[in-house]
Amino acid sequence: MYNYLPPNRDGVHHKGHLIKVTGEGELAVPPDTASVNLGVITETRQLIAAQQQNSVETTKVINALHALGIPQNQIQTFDYRIESDYDYDQGKQIFRGYKITHLLQVKIEDLSMVGTVVDTGVQNGVNYVSNIQFTAKNRDSYYQQALVLALTNAKEKAKTIASTINVTLIPTPSLVIESGSMVEPLFHQAVPLVKGVSTTQFEPGQIKVKASISTEFHYQVSYQKPL
Repeated sequence: MYNYLPPNRDGVHHKGHLIKVTGEGELAVPPDTASVNLGVITETRQLIAAQQQNSVETTKVINALHALGIPQNQIQTFDYRIESDYDYDQGKQIFRGYKITHLLQVKIEDLSMVGTVVDTGVQNGVNYVSNIQFTAKNRDSYYQQALVLALTNAKEKAKTIASTINVTLIPTPSLVIESGSMVEPLFHQAVPLVKGVSTTQFEPGQIKVKASISTEFHYQVSYQKPL
């Protein structure tokens, strides 16, 4: 949008001579980090037995990940739940057993290892995979670049408007407001897995980094006094 007010009789810059525009900038950058949630879900009728079985299988998964070179500080418990399972027969609730869910969040710095990590987890007891996410470590630097693009975009819009209404744009904005930022990591949906079935290769693709701003530019109007 722009505000267009007539100049005073001397053609002096008027505080109402403003062009207000927004600017958007976007970068597509390659990810360099991944994370995945590996789950061990155990279902039995005996709670203690379910906990013990789940603990043994989860420990086996963690040891297998360590063998791949994943350090301990990149493996952490993301969620742990104990739930009662029921069947329903003609409106009646029938106890079926207990369900133990232990989710591990694993961070992976070598993106070529994502499929191997998932396969290894499945081969060692994982039966649920969720939130496979690709991100970039240096997000702040990428965002700064997107911000530069957003300001350039705003300037080009202001120039177009000034040229159209035949006024002279003052190129330095009088106001710049950072109005939004966004980093869009790539996700793969949660997938229940069967032991022994190899996963497909995960493609990291690219991450979108976006910035948006609101700006105000002053402009000058040439005014000729009547003869």
